[in-house]
Amino acid sequence: MSTLRNKVQLIGNVGQEPAVTKLDSGKKVARISLATNENYKNSKGERQNETHWHTIVAWGKTADIIEKYVGKGKEIAIEGKLTSRSYDDKEGVKRYVTEVVASEILLLSK
Repeated sequence: MSTLRNKVQLIGNVGQEPAVTKLDSGKKVARISLATNENYKNSKGERQNETHWHTIVAWGKTADIIEKYVGKGKEIAIEGKLTSRSYDDKEGVKRYVTEVVASEILLLSK
């Protein structure tokens, strides 16, 4: 059960073209926004659809796959882990970010 401690699995649609960067070290990193939809009925029995946006970060070979095959609107499945970090923006305000670091990707769209 130790492998279940920090595991995320999402299926959704890519919101915009991936941003792929090659770092000075030679490593490649890809960033995508992924939309997942949740359907439910509210207290009045009306169907509701709620969209959640997730920031996905992928490194190495997973970033290569995203660069070659993933585009805006494509449906994908990802597996990874949640990470949180903080940084100071240009005005000196501390910002907090939660991202999913993808370890595997499955292309569901043709």
